[in-house]
Amino acid sequence: MEEQNDESTNAPLPVGVTPKVTGVGGIFFLSDNPQAIREWYANNLGFEVNDWGASFESRNADRPEEVTSLQWSPFKMGSDYFSPSTKEFMINYRVQNIEGLVDKLKENGVTILDDIASFDYGKFVHILDPEGNKLELWEPS
Repeated sequence: MEEQNDESTNAPLPVGVTPKVTGVGGIFFLSDNPQAIREWYANNLGFEVNDWGASFESRNADRPEEVTSLQWSPFKMGSDYFSPSTKEFMINYRVQNIEGLVDKLKENGVTILDDIASFDYGKFVHILDPEGNKLELWEPS
């Protein structure tokens, strides 16, 4: 099994790290006008917005040196990013050991929508829950 790194310290994780969700990484929803809704949240609720939405940082209570973030993002109504789900939202879950988790999900008959994709900021894969909700799984770099 390949050794992985801890997302907060870049230290190697023990071999056999349990593949699981460790938190919510993002809340995504469809909007008629994403720019206007970002501005509304900025003006009325104090969100610090950018072109993608807003990012909220927090610390892990068990490991205070670990900083995590939650991404809040409105998408333009009609976006196919949530497909094949017909819902107007998608939740991104932060995970550890994404490869092991995908293997476990396949064994459990879960619909995996794509291959694991790697970017500078982490690895992603999309699945469907039993009610057809598309979920995004993200293992931060």
